[in-house]
Amino acid sequence: MSGLRFPDEIRCGLTLGGGSPEQILDFARRAEAAGIDSLWTGDHIAFHVPILESLSLLAFVAAATRRVRLGTAVYLLALRHPTLAAKTGASVDRLAGGRLVLGVGVGGEFPPEWEAVGVPVRERGSRTDESIGLLRRLWSEERVVHRGRHFEFGPVTLEPRPARAGGPPILIGGRRGPAFRRAGRLGDGYLSHMCSPEQYRKNLEEIAGHARAAGRGEAPFEPGAFLFAVFDERYEAALERAVTQLERIYRVPFRDAAPKYALLGRPEDCLEQLRRFVRAGCRSFVLAPLMSHDQALDALGQGLLSGLPGLLR
Repeated sequence: MSGLRFPDEIRCGLTLGGGSPEQILDFARRAEAAGIDSLWTGDHIAFHVPILESLSLLAFVAAATRRVRLGTAVYLLALRHPTLAAKTGASVDRLAGGRLVLGVGVGGEFPPEWEAVGVPVRERGSRTDESIGLLRRLWSEERVVHRGRHFEFGPVTLEPRPARAGGPPILIGGRRGPAFRRAGRLGDGYLSHMCSPEQYRKNLEEIAGHARAAGRGEAPFEPGAFLFAVFDERYEAALERAVTQLERIYRVPFRDAAPKYALLGRPEDCLEQLRRFVRAGCRSFVLAPLMSHDQALDALGQGLLSGLPGLLR
């Protein structure tokens, strides 16, 4: 896929579990010790289920870990003013020693949170586009002045800057054309959601076309996939749990979608499902267990993590 240069390794991360502060930190430490590449969290101001503010959670976990990358999957950037998002992101990256990965998406599936912050939900795409460029400027320039469609400010200088020059990588999440354009023209990577391996390949081809049109050449690019997962010796039991949990989270039917878009069954069978994504171009997996995170961590240690490097062969 000319226009995109992929990593030469397979990475695998997990979403953070819930529970008490002590349970969250204990899981983060054990995941890092087990060899997990990264820890991730979703993001909402308000939602159907309780959820911690994403960057606050990652700052908390940063203090208890040393190696794992810390990511948002995905941060609803348009819900915040870009100067606030840039300031918070820079602070977390600095506290984490340069380990923040900012997965960005537009959301929109829960309109009340947009009303709550006074942002028209129909503007979420254009606000995200404008904000991505501003994050990078605010992370690297002094006396930033901006007069745009949605935002006007400056001159302003944000310090301290992120630990990494230019700031954290920005991965673009999404399922439709505008997200693919955003990933190709503006992103450092892509994070799919509710996507089959076959569709994933098509999405990357579209992203690569936008990257070429933007003159990005052989830009470094991290293609990732966000996958819900239930590990169980019995596929039907895994499917039933996935359907129940996804319908509780999203309040829509998932009987037909869960078998298509979730990682289900024995670890060795799930490894074959991941192989299909790797052949489609994926290099980074974010697994969101729909089961006990402790059980998921144990299952990953039963051959799945050790089998990841072989997926490239």
